[in-house]
Amino acid sequence: MESYPIQKLSIVIPAYNEGKTIHLILDKIKSVVLAGDVAKEIIIVNDCSKDDTEEAIHRYQKNNPDVHIQYFKHEVNQGKGAALHTGIKLATGEVVIIQDADLEYDPHEYNLLIRPITEGFADVVYGSRFMGGRPHRILFFWHTIGNKFLTFLSNAMTNLNLTDMETCYKVFRREIVQSLTLKEKRFGFEPEVTAKISRIPNIRIYEVGISYYGRTYEEGKKIGAKDGFRAIYCILKYNLFK
Repeated sequence: MESYPIQKLSIVIPAYNEGKTIHLILDKIKSVVLAGDVAKEIIIVNDCSKDDTEEAIHRYQKNNPDVHIQYFKHEVNQGKGAALHTGIKLATGEVVIIQDADLEYDPHEYNLLIRPITEGFADVVYGSRFMGGRPHRILFFWHTIGNKFLTFLSNAMTNLNLTDMETCYKVFRREIVQSLTLKEKRFGFEPEVTAKISRIPNIRIYEVGISYYGRTYEEGKKIGAKDGFRAIYCILKYNLFK
């Protein structure tokens, strides 16, 4: 299998009202040493936050001039998917990874996630919260059942055998994800991108078990039941009506 050496990893971060914690996730990303001295390009898209997210990012840039951060702001709140569309279009690294601005996912697992691509096995890697022996915070039973149901429904439509379609950690070879025409502006991004990736001829999709340090709603978790119903709609829309 031919390796796929990369020089730069693009890290796309959609941010909405994360002023209190965004410096913490940036510190974690900064501390990550990527195998092969791969450089990091951090692309933050502020989706018109109502708190001091912008000020926190500018403060971090000023205090950490050695960290390569590109900052962009939506003048109107459009949703997580729209922020991801903006960030993905601007990525210049050979590989793109999606990173939430909260602390639920651990950037120190980047090397695990990109390895199937750099070793030449994969074109896309999903980080699964439901496989492997890494730590997982115990939270909501029905939220977990909902995630597994959405993954099951998505798999039935795409003929994939993913264990975690809704995961934040999705890694792509840049030319693949930038070739997609993505429309969903909110949390429908996950089923839409999965449906469209699954239809690429000879695509190689891998999963890697990851840690999960979930937040409660009091701690800032944003996804809710209405987003789950939207996900069901998107699974049907982007698989049955191609």
